Formats: sequence, structure tokens, C-alpha cells
Amino acid sequence: MPLIEVTQSRYVSATIRLDSETATLIDQYAAFVHGSADDVVDKALNYVFAKDREFQDYLKSPLAAKAVPSLRVRRAGAADAPEPIVSGERSRGGMDARRQPLEKASVVPEESRSVLRTG
Repeated sequence: MPLIEVTQSRYVSATIRLDSETATLIDQYAAFVHGSADDVVDKALNYVFAKDREFQDYLKSPLAAKAVPSLRVRRAGAADAPEPIVSGERSRGGMDARRQPLEKASVVPEESRSVLRTG
């Protein structure tokens, strides 16, 4: 029996809007922990999802299955058009928007807000 278990994670590329100050803080925190901005966002969100007991209860309710996807997700190998996450495709943390390597991430200003693009 192996001493460690290695599991494959499925990553997707997603586009989100952030306040420019938040984007700067993400970059600064990534430098602080010697990680990528994608790792910071992924781990921070999964931490919040796991710690929020009301949200955990919500995930068990029928309402969670009926939530309308709003995250703009691009599948690898698909056309450039973003696709929403289909119900039932969530990872153990409740989301499927996962990280890509840092060199593929960039922050682009857009009307006093920033757009974080991965992929």
C-alpha cells in the first residue's frame, strides 16, 4: 500500500472581475507565500467555503443544485466561448474554477476594475 495518495485535479480557466486593489493584494499575498495568484484565489475561496457553516448547509439543500451558473469558464480544447459549469461538476470544495500556472495569469485594467484572466 502506498504511503501517499496522489489524485489528479481537473483545472479549468475562468474569467472574473476584481477590484483593482483586490488584484494587487492577491499578487502581494502570492509573493508573500511564494505561490501563484491562482493558488491564492483557489485556496482562499476553498477556505471560506469550508469554514462557512451556513454555506455548507446550503450545499446540502435542493437550492444549491438549482443555482444558475454565472462563472465564465473556458474548457480546455473548446472554442474560445466561455461555458458555465454544468450542475454536478463541482469539486469537493464546491467550485470547479481551479488554478493554472502563474505565467498564464494576467491582470488587465477595465473601467476602474481589473479582470483576472487565467488560461
